[in-house]
Amino acid sequence: MPKPTTTLDHYTVWFLTGSQNLYGEETLRQVAEQSQAIAAELGAAADVPVRIEWKPVLKDSESIRRAMLDANADDSVIGLVTWMHTFSPAKMWIAGLDALQKPLLHLHTQANVELPWSEIDFDFMNLNQAAHGDREFGYIQTRLGVARKTVVGHVSDPRVQREVGTWQRAAAGWAATHELKLARFGDNMRYVAVTEGDKTEAELRFGVQVNTWSVNELAEAVHASTDADIDALVAEYEELYDVVPELRKGGERHESLRYGAAIELGLRSFLEAGDFAAFTTSFEDLGELRQLPGLAVQRLMADGYGFGAEGDWKTAVLVRAASVMGAGLPGGASLMEDYTYHMEPGNELILGAHMLEVSPTLSSARATLEVHPLGIGGKEDPVRLVFTADSGPAVVVAMSDMRDRFRLTANVVEVVQPIEALPKLPVGRAVWKPAPDFATSAAAWLTAGAAHHTVMSTAVGVEVFADFAEIAKTELLVIDESTTTRDFQREVRWNNAYYRLAQGF
Repeated sequence: MPKPTTTLDHYTVWFLTGSQNLYGEETLRQVAEQSQAIAAELGAAADVPVRIEWKPVLKDSESIRRAMLDANADDSVIGLVTWMHTFSPAKMWIAGLDALQKPLLHLHTQANVELPWSEIDFDFMNLNQAAHGDREFGYIQTRLGVARKTVVGHVSDPRVQREVGTWQRAAAGWAATHELKLARFGDNMRYVAVTEGDKTEAELRFGVQVNTWSVNELAEAVHASTDADIDALVAEYEELYDVVPELRKGGERHESLRYGAAIELGLRSFLEAGDFAAFTTSFEDLGELRQLPGLAVQRLMADGYGFGAEGDWKTAVLVRAASVMGAGLPGGASLMEDYTYHMEPGNELILGAHMLEVSPTLSSARATLEVHPLGIGGKEDPVRLVFTADSGPAVVVAMSDMRDRFRLTANVVEVVQPIEALPKLPVGRAVWKPAPDFATSAAAWLTAGAAHHTVMSTAVGVEVFADFAEIAKTELLVIDESTTTRDFQREVRWNNAYYRLAQGF
């Protein structure tokens, strides 16, 4: 079945080199050769997932402006890497940087790793001027207020390669949200505050189009599923998962599984017809649907769709962005919710889940396909995948609407295995230990006004979200090993002042 694109193969990052006509043809020939070599070495690195395309050396204002406009117009270009090999007078970059609408990375590097001390003459100095050429470029970026990431070091350094690759993934997430159409089936859960948000501002800030459809339009697509298609999908379930006997053919609950398959078929057909890559549902508005979508939502998230429960479209945006940013990496991205705590002193843990909708990409184990009462929603017992998330590092990120801006809050966590089995909790679930400790993490989260719905990513870390926030000019509060309650409270207060001033009156 068609899926939303999560591969990074169709994206490109342009490599732009700055110089000027002052140095003569021979020096400019060397600049071009060396910048091509730098771009090729960077593009060949395993940690750099997006293709890097070298562009001819930029030597004047008009060629710079034209390069930026061309990048803006090319949907496959998700960002630019810039390097001032020699000295490129920064006033030449004003018009181009002012026109640029794509993410920017300033690479502060040079062609050689070591200085050839005994051979250095002024020809060498004229050719290798990035040490002050990039300072000139840094000035004009700051003067113009250009959002960018700065990476310092030789491109042969694995750290440099990782930092460039991290930024590329963030730029891909940014591109994905600007391509994103999101379908809301019904409205938000009644009386809930944090799932609300300004959809117009979201389109301006993140590019996402958020609109609403009747859940009964979805139900029509579900009920149009053919027996042959349902048979084929049920057979796929039995191949991929440990299906409990009562759901297998001939089992007393087999019809429940068939209806779960019909939901998946209907959801997919609706999303594909509308070119949607994210969606929401609400247990309060199921219309003619006989089950709350569980299995279908889990499998769609595993295929790269964004999802938010209870009408939470902001989390659906984050799930979609995280899926793209983690393309090709082990692990996954999922809707998550902090549900309840293990509060043993010194070994506090958070148990996260949702009613049904947690993505199986968080687990490498074979999931069990089961059916159980839900106790909420007033419909038939829904089918769902049951599993426990793999142990390892992760990050949970929430988006909140703070009236004058969106706020992202991220907590670095370590997913661990449950202390005991969970035989009476038949859902996808994760248990984690938050950094720096439970009390500080929870206090900071509450201070931030962060949402109870999050995206959990086990594929990418907080660095990718930090780059994403910088690209989006959006606030990000990070809770990690260095967080203290006092400093976090100060950061929140300072940010309140900064973002109101930065966005004007």
